[in-house]
Amino acid sequence: MNKTQLVEAVASKAGSTQKDAKAVLDALFSVVGETVAKSESIVITGFGTFGVSERAARTGHNPRTKETIEIPAKKVVKFKPGKDLSL
Repeated sequence: MNKTQLVEAVASKAGSTQKDAKAVLDALFSVVGETVAKSESIVITGFGTFGVSERAARTGHNPRTKETIEIPAKKVVKFKPGKDLSL
């Protein structure tokens, strides 16, 4: 499902217009992005948790040249599904 399809589904489920659903989803994505950028987590009970994880620096290999390269440490966004979201 892409964003357009998600907007359509949310609008249909909520009984609202696609314009309103898109505005709400855009605001949600913005808040999630801003919050994890500050290394804070968002817990939505029953759905899951958005958070930030730190990846340590490591050694890798360029698959084309087989050259050894150093991959720097970085922060990545993680999502842990809640119990109610499991399949």
